[in-house]
Formats: sequence, structure tokens, C-alpha cells
Amino acid sequence: MSMKKFAITFIGILCSVSVLADEIKPFTSDGCSAFPDGNFENKELWLNCCIAHDFAYWQGGTYSERRKADEELNQCVSKLGEGTTGTLMYFGVRVGGSPYWPTSFRWGYGWPYPRGYKALTVEEKQQIKQILKNPMLVK
Repeated sequence: MSMKKFAITFIGILCSVSVLADEIKPFTSDGCSAFPDGNFENKELWLNCCIAHDFAYWQGGTYSERRKADEELNQCVSKLGEGTTGTLMYFGVRVGGSPYWPTSFRWGYGWPYPRGYKALTVEEKQQIKQILKNPMLVK
């Protein structure tokens, strides 16, 4: 194989890998991750708060969008009469939800690791809309 053919093949492979890297995986939620989904009386008391938070984390985005998602988790749990728990969860996700941790619950976990903080493009937002239209892709 000539050097020119090799270079063209190599560039083609790199381009195809980068296209694949820009695809978001179907939405999944593990509830409240390593935290209980509720208290002793109601085992799923704040589960819906965590699922909404997971949805924001799955999509990812900017640093300010992550902070807003974490604050909304705190507010959601607090509105259920669990202010101390909401505050504890807030600090937990601020530390443990960084996009730089290679975990299944990091900020932007729907995208291949590492993604970091990055505003969603128009094309990425379109991918998210397509996934949400197809219930088979929401697990």
C-alpha cells in the first residue's frame, strides 16, 4: 500500500471514529445512584427527583447547566419535606458527578467519556429529541 493510500485510509478511519463518538446513548437512570431512593416510610419518596436529575446529567452541557440541575435536585427533595437530605444530595452530586470521573453517573454520561463541560450543539439536541420520541430508546 502506498503512503498516500495509507494516509487516506487512516484519515477515513479517524473520521468514522469521531462520528461515532458524537452519538448519545439511549437514556437510562439508576435512580439516586449510590444514594437511597427514599426514606424508611416511603422507599421511593425522592426517586422522581433523581430521575429528572439523571435526565439532565445524561444530556450534559455546560458547567452552569450542571450547577442548575444540582440545585433543582436539592429543591425537589427539599419540597418533599426533606431539606437536610436535599442538601446532602446536593453536596454529593457536586463532588461525585464531575464529568471528569469515569463513572456511569457523571455529568454527560450519555456521551462517550471524556466529554467534560460542553454546550450541546444543534445536532446533539436533535439526537436527544429523536431518542425521546422513541420509547424503546428510553430505558
